[in-house]
Amino acid sequence: MRALKLILAAAAVAAVLPAWAQTPSEHVRGKVKSLAGDVLVVGAAHGVVTTVKLAPDWAVVVMKPVDVATIQPGSFIGTTEFDKPDGTGQSLEVHVFPPGVKVGEGHYPWDLKPHSMMTNGTVGRVTASGKGRMLEVSYPTGSKRILVPANVPVVMTTPGDRALVAKGVSVFVIAQKLPDGALAANRVLVGVGGAAPPM
Repeated sequence: MRALKLILAAAAVAAVLPAWAQTPSEHVRGKVKSLAGDVLVVGAAHGVVTTVKLAPDWAVVVMKPVDVATIQPGSFIGTTEFDKPDGTGQSLEVHVFPPGVKVGEGHYPWDLKPHSMMTNGTVGRVTASGKGRMLEVSYPTGSKRILVPANVPVVMTTPGDRALVAKGVSVFVIAQKLPDGALAANRVLVGVGGAAPPM
């Protein structure tokens, strides 16, 4: 029964997560101001208000905190990080995907912080050190060594209920820009207990 639940959860998350780097998109971060039908209005901390049209089958992905020990060889992860002069990366956050889910593989620019990158790939060797954990992450075009400091948020992606998207809740949305300039999306990412999705 537990195996079946894991398979169903993986399928649900795979169905609602974007192909992170393969389609031009706009990242919407902030708190929900309103949700009327399929129209989501998000207010950012700097005062910008963004309206996103949600697809009829839109779904919710919950970023649930997990222990860093969850990351093992064979895990598929995404991590926002910045490149250090020696070519290694230093993580700002890590999101672990359910078994069987692989999306957005690669190493590409991200907008969480200036000069940040997103690396999605399969974990190979994991080495613990006084500074955190060093991960060897591989993807189709290469590989990268990334340090995950001890204070970095680590979350697992899990499917959630639409009721979690309520006024005042922090969300992250990867929206596609339509020909008329409007934004559209089919999933909304939320944290647990009011926490903002870390990516």
